[in-house]
Amino acid sequence: MEKLEQGLLMQPWAWLQLAENSLLAKAYITKQGYALLVSDLQQVWHEQVDACVVSQRAKELNKRLTAPPAAFLCHLDDLLCPLLKDTACPSKATFVCDRVAEALILRVRSELSGLPFYWNFHCTLASPSLVSQHLIRPLMGMSLALQCQVRELATVLHMKDLEIQDYQESGAVLSRDRLKTEPFEENSFLEQFMVEKLPEACSVGDGRPFVMNLQNLYMAVTRQEIQGRPNHQGTGDPQPSSSASPQGTENQVLNQPEEPAPSLPVPEKEPPGTSGPMHRPQLSKVKKKKLRGLFS
Repeated sequence: MEKLEQGLLMQPWAWLQLAENSLLAKAYITKQGYALLVSDLQQVWHEQVDACVVSQRAKELNKRLTAPPAAFLCHLDDLLCPLLKDTACPSKATFVCDRVAEALILRVRSELSGLPFYWNFHCTLASPSLVSQHLIRPLMGMSLALQCQVRELATVLHMKDLEIQDYQESGAVLSRDRLKTEPFEENSFLEQFMVEKLPEACSVGDGRPFVMNLQNLYMAVTRQEIQGRPNHQGTGDPQPSSSASPQGTENQVLNQPEEPAPSLPVPEKEPPGTSGPMHRPQLSKVKKKKLRGLFS
């Protein structure tokens, strides 16, 4: 399940509008199971299941369908991909969000092999550590990265001002007055930004601005977070869930009956008194040479 947790962390957030519900969501699906994270900016819900749970739930909701868990996971990935990635191709499913006590149930209805297909994502409240891992720590890292970016840009502007000053001292004259700028003052700029731009810039709304403008930075920060872990094995970044879905020949392999592994031949015991490999004569010769050398 560690692969699911790491893969989910590196997925971008998507903005969903399901009836009157505005949600942020991210998902990661493999042949072994799936992980889903949903938030309405007030609470965060999470579900992570393996192939056994997928198989059992599929039997309960789709009694007319019989398929291996990998086939159901592949179909779920096909349904969620257009929804989460905002592609031009609409999802071939209907999604309904229901809240029961502290849980959130995302109901899916579509077709599979010409038959109705139903699925329910049962999401419970996420643990504080999970919220920290997917939201608090990445957002703190993004804030620090943006602050560093602002400092770098301020340094570049100071260098540009020095370059312009050098041109002016060398006698250069600006040909168009409308292009003239004042030397950059960082403190004045920050004060003006706080008064004039901050209210609009920090308007979170329903979370859509965060999804539309900052997901590249979010994924870069989470990737850096994973690579900086002490137990990181360096096995490479998890691929997007759509590429990890079982397709093609993998389904054929799953449908084939398992063959017993060929047993290794058991070496025959040597009869007593027979000479073994070359090691035994060599050892005996070396021993005799040592004896002659010691007592001669």
